[in-house]
Amino acid sequence: MKIKLELETTYEADLAQTIDISIPLIPGSEGPKCFWAPHFDAVPVKEGEFIGDTTQGGSVNFKNVLLNPHGNGTHTECVGHIATEKATINQTLNNYHFIAQLVTFFPTKMDDGDRIITLEQIKTLKLHPNVEALVVRTMPNNDDKLQRNYSGTNPPYFDPEAIHQIKNLGIKHLLIDLPSVDREEDEGKLASHKAFWNYPSYFDKEKTITELIYVADTVADGLYLLNLQIASFEIDASPSKPVLYNLEKINV
Repeated sequence: MKIKLELETTYEADLAQTIDISIPLIPGSEGPKCFWAPHFDAVPVKEGEFIGDTTQGGSVNFKNVLLNPHGNGTHTECVGHIATEKATINQTLNNYHFIAQLVTFFPTKMDDGDRIITLEQIKTLKLHPNVEALVVRTMPNNDDKLQRNYSGTNPPYFDPEAIHQIKNLGIKHLLIDLPSVDREEDEGKLASHKAFWNYPSYFDKEKTITELIYVADTVADGLYLLNLQIASFEIDASPSKPVLYNLEKINV
């Protein structure tokens, strides 16, 4: 199935050709995880003679899932992640298709050893005028990101001024292959989160941040159609499945 998108020119997206940039969660796996969250797991329910596992003689698989959305794999969060005011991801995200642009950066190594996406790097961006979602791939881009335990490693993060610039570019949905836009240990400042949502002076309940994606090297930087799906959780964040579709210019 193909659809046409009318931007400054006409594009076509083939919905049969998907580029899944979410990370699968495997029960019992040690990764991906961050912030010292327990690993993702799925445990069969046991009640009397019943066991919810067909490999153990049960009639069905019926399992409790242990999951921390922020600590286990690809997830999408809203301002409720940092706000005292109530905001949920299910109420925030009610549109699911966006024009997205994929960009790639090498985080800059600072004098203190931290690796940061800087304001200077963001200033080099030349975004398509219709872009609402920015997808950021960081280098190096080894596929061990699919299993990595980031806890205690001080992963790369964003300078708050870089996030201010992203906000000023009109980006409503930021997707990154890092555990957070902020430093792993920042004394609770959360400066980049606050910059993106302009919190607490005013905050935008329509914006989202998606963390711990993985974009393979075979996917070229450029313009895409993004489908961003979540579970209908009435909390601040949900596991999510962002999918990209190539956009091709067509003559009409």
